[in-house]
Amino acid sequence: MSYPSEMNAVDIKEPGGPEVLVPVTIPVPEIKADEILIKNEAVGVNRPDVAQRTGNYPVPPDANPLPGLEVAGEVVAVGDDAGDWKVGDKAMGLTHGGGYAEYTAVQHSHCLAWPKGYDAEMAASIPENFYTVYYNVFMRSDLKAGEYFLVHGGSSGIGLAAIQLAKAKGATVITTAGSAEKCQFCLDQGADKAINYKEEDWREVAKEFTDGHGVDVVLDMVTGGYVQKEISIMARDGRIALIAFLGGRKEEIDFGRILRDRITISGSTLRPQSTEEKALIASNLQKDFGGLMDDGKVRPHIYKTFPLAQASEAHTLMESSAHMGKIILIVG
Repeated sequence: MSYPSEMNAVDIKEPGGPEVLVPVTIPVPEIKADEILIKNEAVGVNRPDVAQRTGNYPVPPDANPLPGLEVAGEVVAVGDDAGDWKVGDKAMGLTHGGGYAEYTAVQHSHCLAWPKGYDAEMAASIPENFYTVYYNVFMRSDLKAGEYFLVHGGSSGIGLAAIQLAKAKGATVITTAGSAEKCQFCLDQGADKAINYKEEDWREVAKEFTDGHGVDVVLDMVTGGYVQKEISIMARDGRIALIAFLGGRKEEIDFGRILRDRITISGSTLRPQSTEEKALIASNLQKDFGGLMDDGKVRPHIYKTFPLAQASEAHTLMESSAHMGKIILIVG
């Protein structure tokens, strides 16, 4: 399949506000032997993109410096060691940067075929959020059916992915959100209990909801002062997974209950994981939840789309936290 030598993309002119995202024309990337070239149809917008734009998320030396961590589109070129991918396949991929563009080179093992019934917007919603949730909640925290699961920010892309996957696994899902509307959205997406943290003490409500058992697994992108509160309501052998520091990275913690009740606190972000680890995350997600995605039982919710050239407007919306579900850039 032929494709041009140059493409439209969006770059970060300098660290700053959404206005520093600027359209550029650059060469189409050359693929390595283990990569596929995707002609993007849709690109996911994520908090790490915002952090990179503001200068608070250093780009790894081996990464594409353009923002954008997940894409969906058509495969137009395949490397010699790129598995079973063929030109013309529809792929959704976790990128090592470079998503805000018409074409992106992606490690083949970090890509999955679009689930049945998905369009480009839905497919582009999967890699960053669902891989992150799967890795932290299932591979690292081993959430099981029948356990109590708490995720903060349930109306975000990460929160929605966590609600859906945990519910599909058979867990009882508790979430927090910042308005009655967002709480209702979380309930509509499958949460068993949604707590408006601006009006209620989420710690007390969550503790009461578990009938004294406590929470088994927490997915926390707030950190800061939330961690000690989580420790106070964890069940024996509870697991807390930290994935971001929206509430700050430093806080005083009393470790007494961690020792007494064998509580585990783990942390990770997706981007620094090795090529092999990301490939395992993708294959395990496909194995455990691919059928549910094909059946439409696990599906992202698209809040709003923007043309690629309006990435700055998408970032403004992301930073407002007014969205419920996923923000997507449409390419072409």
